[in-house]
Amino acid sequence: MPYSHLTFDVADRIATITVNRPDKLNALNDSLMSELGDAITEARGRGDVGGVLLTGAGRAFVAGADIAELAGQNAVEGKARAERGQRTFRLFETSPKPTIAAVNGFALGGGCELAMACHIRIASDKAQFGQPEVKLGIVPGYGGSQRLPRLVGKGRALELLLTGDMIDAAEALRIGLVNRVVTADALIETTRAMLTTMLAQGPLAVAQCIEAVDRGLDMGLDDAIALEASYFGMLSATQDKAEGMIAFLEKRPAKFTGS
Repeated sequence: MPYSHLTFDVADRIATITVNRPDKLNALNDSLMSELGDAITEARGRGDVGGVLLTGAGRAFVAGADIAELAGQNAVEGKARAERGQRTFRLFETSPKPTIAAVNGFALGGGCELAMACHIRIASDKAQFGQPEVKLGIVPGYGGSQRLPRLVGKGRALELLLTGDMIDAAEALRIGLVNRVVTADALIETTRAMLTTMLAQGPLAVAQCIEAVDRGLDMGLDDAIALEASYFGMLSATQDKAEGMIAFLEKRPAKFTGS
């Protein structure tokens, strides 16, 4: 489908979603948020897509929400906007197809929250991260207060949330906010290479790994490992499991079909 504020391209089973408002540093206005929801829904539903690469055009990944839209909102409108954004970001987080944020520049506020909603984050050495909402008299609205401590721990998360300070890519790597830092020139190539590795694995197993981690993080350990056992058993009855194990024994690459 056509998009106004982003581009959507598919090649080699990878959907590349590029936020494309470079004159506004890719700020998230309501129209762009709606298109992000449509784009990830399209990627999840297409048979020729196995994974998603999310990045930004120009100097920013996403430099936050569009403050011009937020400035006039009242309490009811603010809560509704946050809930819409949270639903959109959960579509990235719960996608059975891996989603990787290729963070090319500023990832601030809603941009940092969007990156955190992806399964993996690879950052350019030029990237910068932050949750500066307190400087505007508000809190993160798209999940930042919850995902950030889950990724980096309570103390580090509160430091970033309460100061509103930005950190560079090296510090983001040190605290566990991103998985890798690469040069700007290598960012997209590195991200595509990681997705290609993931797409070579059993697609049902990949989807169930994502779901097990997403659901299990909010469970007690006993319930979480019981969930894992149920997925282990379910996958044991699939054709992909039979193919994967036969291929291993025959010392050849597996040919998975997602069945």
